[in-house]
Amino acid sequence: MSMNGRRRVLGLLRDAPIDRTPFMPITMMFAADRIGVKYGRYVSDYRVLVEAQLRTAEEFDIDHVSCISDPMREVADCGGAVRYFDDQPPSMDENDALLADKTRLARLKIPDPLSGGRMHDRVKAAELLRQRAGGGKVIEGWVEGPCAEAADLRGINTLMLDFYDDPAFVRDLFEFAVEMELRFAAAQRDAGVDIMGVGDAAASLVGPAIYEEFVWPYEKKLVDGLHRLGLAVRLHICGNTRPLLRAMGALGCEIVDLDYLSPVSEARAAMGERQILLGNIEPAGVLRNGTPEQVRAAAEECHRQGGDRFIVGAGCEIPRDTPPANVHAMRQAAEAWKRRT
Repeated sequence: MSMNGRRRVLGLLRDAPIDRTPFMPITMMFAADRIGVKYGRYVSDYRVLVEAQLRTAEEFDIDHVSCISDPMREVADCGGAVRYFDDQPPSMDENDALLADKTRLARLKIPDPLSGGRMHDRVKAAELLRQRAGGGKVIEGWVEGPCAEAADLRGINTLMLDFYDDPAFVRDLFEFAVEMELRFAAAQRDAGVDIMGVGDAAASLVGPAIYEEFVWPYEKKLVDGLHRLGLAVRLHICGNTRPLLRAMGALGCEIVDLDYLSPVSEARAAMGERQILLGNIEPAGVLRNGTPEQVRAAAEECHRQGGDRFIVGAGCEIPRDTPPANVHAMRQAAEAWKRRT
């Protein structure tokens, strides 16, 4: 049995027979470098992003293409100060956060994701990816999770204090973030995405008590809303999520990414046999700096721990200077698995 990436990934989600394990690494700066463009162009012109995604997916036989680029699109369209760079991802300035004065939240309007701003650029990327690759690759959109988006609007250090100083404000801010991301997700869905990635990196910086009281309920609200939109969900939380694994598994996401600090075996034990896991090769120490043989062995060990409900990928983004042979080694591990079982 042979199938394309779209049928392979959707088959796994539906628990249907597939030919081999899917391969879904995050490629951003790596993809831009593969077509020789500065990353500033990748994040600002959807046509460049699409070209980089398509050519990288073709070169390495990746099963999906993604709209992911940076977490500053929503902030920019909300009117926040965003710093742009020639060859690095955009960032916000902690000293000039949009909600440094938290009373501004009551007046802050959710931007229209089709109003011509940076959110609209991502929607256009989704539409073009569907036109050019929709039959052969899964199309992945992307939104920020409530904790990550709140940190981008308020400033991450200030937000951490807010959990203690003003919990009511935190909940109001998370409500705003979830509503904004659902509108953004709906526009991407209408443009043609199959799966919605949710990045909530800041959530790994809080302990399980704060996560379960503040963050989890709003992640759950976002996930449930995405499901109502007809979207499968891929949750990506960078960092050490070991204390949060059981709660993350209870969100109901189709796919849960694991960073290399969170062992696949622990996630499998915490989340159960039905949860699809993705990961979690160490991006720098192994994927970038190792040999193809080391990368392949790491992927095989992750897969051994994850079992059949598993997708091959790195713990986070493929570093931009990763040797191509190492990325091919990841793919080869994914190809080999089904031949063994």
